[in-house]
Amino acid sequence: MAGGRPREFDADEALDRALRVFWQRGYEGAALSDLTAAMGINRPSLYAAFGNKESLFRKAVERYTDEQAAHVRDALLQPTARAVAEHMLRGAADVSTQPDCPQGCLSLQGGLAMGEASEPARQQLADWRRTGEVGLRVRFERAQAEGDLPGDVDAGDLAKFVAVIAQGISVQAADGVSREQLHRMVELALRAWPS
Repeated sequence: MAGGRPREFDADEALDRALRVFWQRGYEGAALSDLTAAMGINRPSLYAAFGNKESLFRKAVERYTDEQAAHVRDALLQPTARAVAEHMLRGAADVSTQPDCPQGCLSLQGGLAMGEASEPARQQLADWRRTGEVGLRVRFERAQAEGDLPGDVDAGDLAKFVAVIAQGISVQAADGVSREQLHRMVELALRAWPS
């Protein structure tokens, strides 16, 4: 920033703190005063560094995707379709029950129930969930082409099944279900895996 005052805060740390507020309170529940207090900055600094609340939320979701939800990306790299599903579901259980984080998943906690003014944030989260599901479907189609999944399995339905179980894990974690019990639910879900 030539000629301007240097930032007096760590932008990554501030973004992590904003992420936590959105994760705990959801998009609508996170007031600007909550965000600035958690981030340790004033409103002008928030606007200068991150734009408006919607822009800050978008950046927080990107950060969540790259860090806390990295298991979604990593799942697609697993060698078999079943391993993809297991990695995805166990990752959902682990992320949703991290000891020093809000329980549940940002994509569900952050924005299922929102008013009309928050539609862009709700849509962003819905798109994020759909993108994950599309990634699973494409990976399962590849597994079929490789002979790893039976050809009569609908890859889209299987991707939806994994997504529904992962989202259910998040909801249960937010209700206080333990990581151990969630992992047992993953084992039960995997018993339904097509052979």
